[in-house]
Amino acid sequence: PAFRRFQREFLLGYLPALAADRLQGPLLFQLLQSRGFLRSQIAALYSCGFASNVAFGLVSGAFVDRLGRKKSCVLSSGLCCVSCLLQLSRDFLALAAGRVLAALGTSLLFSAFESWYIHEHLERHDFPAEWIPGTFSRVGLWNSGLAVAAGLLAQLVAEGLALGPVAPFLVAVPFLALSGIFAGKNWDENYGKSRPCSKACGEGLRGLLSDPRALLLGLVQALVESILLIFAFLWTPVLEPHGIPLGIAFSGFTAASAAGSALFRRGVSGRLRLQPL
Repeated sequence: PAFRRFQREFLLGYLPALAADRLQGPLLFQLLQSRGFLRSQIAALYSCGFASNVAFGLVSGAFVDRLGRKKSCVLSSGLCCVSCLLQLSRDFLALAAGRVLAALGTSLLFSAFESWYIHEHLERHDFPAEWIPGTFSRVGLWNSGLAVAAGLLAQLVAEGLALGPVAPFLVAVPFLALSGIFAGKNWDENYGKSRPCSKACGEGLRGLLSDPRALLLGLVQALVESILLIFAFLWTPVLEPHGIPLGIAFSGFTAASAAGSALFRRGVSGRLRLQPL
C-alpha cells in the first residue's frame, strides 16, 4: 500500500506534464504557418528547438543534480508554460525564444522527473529496485493513451475555439501549472552528486569511446531520431493540402507507435522469443 501511494503521487505530478507536452505537438507547424511565416522560417524555428535540446542535453544531468530534482521538475513546468504563452505572439524572435524554452523544459521533463522518482524509490522509501520497471511501464501505457487523446483534444479545441491552432497551447498551460504546483507542494527535494558539467560530459564521452557497442548504439539511435525529427517537420505540409484533420492524424501516428511497442514487447517476451538485432 505504501508503494502504491508513492507511485500514485508520482503519476499525479508527472502525467499532467506529459499530457501538456503531447498537446503541443499536433498543430505547431499549422500555427507557425498561420502566422504568415515561410517554410524556411518555420524550419529555422524548429531548428532552434532541436539545437537547444541538444546543447542543454549535454549538461542537463549535472544541472538537475545541482539545482535539485524537485525544483527542476517545477522549473520544467514553468519554462513550458512561458513557451506556450509566447505562441500567442506573431514576432519571430518571440516565437524563437518560445522554441528554446520549450526545448529546455522538455529536456528537464524527460530527465528530472525520472531521476526524482528513482532516488525516492530507492533511497528514501527503500522499495525493491525490481519494482521500478513496473512504474515506468505504467507511465509508458499512460503516455500512449494521453498522446492519442491529446491529438483528438487539440483538433477539438482548435475547431471549437476562435483562437484556432494556438488553442492547444493554451489548454496545455493548466496541465503544466497543475504538474508544477503538485510537485512543488507534495514532493520532497533530493539531489545528485554535485560535479562540474565539464567533468560529467568528459565521463560520458570517455564511456562512449571506451565501448564500441555503446558508440554504435548511439550512432544508430541518432540516425533514427534524425529521421523522426524530419518526419515531425514534414508530415503537416504533406497532409494538410488533402484536408486531413491534423489532430486526428497525430492520434493515428501515436496509436500506431503504441501498437508497435506492444508488439515488440510480446515478440521478445512471449512464446516467439525474438531477439533484437
